[in-house]
Amino acid sequence: MTPTAGNPRRRFLPSVPPTRAPFAALRFLRLRFRLLILLFFPSLYVLLLSATYSIDRNSFLIDFLPVLAFSSGLVLLLFLFLPSSFRVLPRPPTFPLLLSIRAFSFWNRTDRRTGLAVQPYSNGDVYEGELRWGKCYGSGVYYYHKSGKYEGDWIDAKYDGHGVETWTKGSKYKGQYKKGLRHGFGVYRYHTGDLYAGEWLNGQSHGYGVHTCENGSRYVGEFKWGLKHGLGYFRFRNGDTYAGEYFADKMHGFGVYHFADGQCYEGAWQEEKREGLGMLSFASGESQSGHWASGVLEISTSRNPFAGASFAVNHTRVLNSVQDARTAAQKAYDVRRVDDKVNKAVAAANIAADAAAAAGSKAVQIEKRDRGIEYVHDLPLEIV
Repeated sequence: MTPTAGNPRRRFLPSVPPTRAPFAALRFLRLRFRLLILLFFPSLYVLLLSATYSIDRNSFLIDFLPVLAFSSGLVLLLFLFLPSSFRVLPRPPTFPLLLSIRAFSFWNRTDRRTGLAVQPYSNGDVYEGELRWGKCYGSGVYYYHKSGKYEGDWIDAKYDGHGVETWTKGSKYKGQYKKGLRHGFGVYRYHTGDLYAGEWLNGQSHGYGVHTCENGSRYVGEFKWGLKHGLGYFRFRNGDTYAGEYFADKMHGFGVYHFADGQCYEGAWQEEKREGLGMLSFASGESQSGHWASGVLEISTSRNPFAGASFAVNHTRVLNSVQDARTAAQKAYDVRRVDDKVNKAVAAANIAADAAAAAGSKAVQIEKRDRGIEYVHDLPLEIV
């Protein structure tokens, strides 16, 4: 029986001639019946003897069980030591294993192709590159209709490995991917002119990185889910600098802010404003310290305040806050750089893009030469 494309699961089932099946079943039952007679013949003799001489029940069991055990052991010994030609139990019948090459054609139909191919989609998208079982797998180029393209590595129809995204508006990403998302190290140039280079996690900047804005400002530090978060150093376009803690893309916590005119604030911050205990130093050498609220000094410090006075803040507490700000700023200055790893990721992405472009070019040539037809699919990839 040869399997067909409509029934691929029966590719390797054995074939039994229908005319021999009843005789094989009868032979099997006859041999098993002989074995049962040989096994229970001594036990049947004891049973008939007990009925003839009216042996009591307890004596019957005592005599019957040893006889049953002895007969069973006798049959087992005969089975083990007799030659194979005299054994009672037959070998299971063997049937020829029929394979059909035609069965594999079901998995290699035109919509389940493997190798280099061109795969257009109904919405205008086109994929050129390697396929495995009809999915983008290996190196390839995916052209999004009137919006951009991706060049690089693929696994199971998703970006995975190294690749390059280019969009018609001007943005471009080079780096690593995992399961369709930017993941690892990479460089993203925004259409506005901004540039981010660093770590990525599940499609967002996450970890350590450098963000350079088109207007000249620059941030170096930690990111979390696309936002400045943790320790970082920011240089503003006007020359001001801040080093310290960030929370949800804003200066928040302890940090040191240097103004371009020579002023310096060291202390606590809350949502981009001086909030809490801190000290503002001027270029002339003078300073203001105390408790700040919304960027304005609310209560000044006093080095020798009266006991229980509420109109002044103890200077020692302000100095402690200043020290915390300096510690956070020092850690932000010393934050580890990722330039070397980013450069390696970009180099690998360029190699992947070249390989993908070559695969796409070969696929076009093969399709034109061998097939001359197009296979339009209705499920294009989603833009991430």
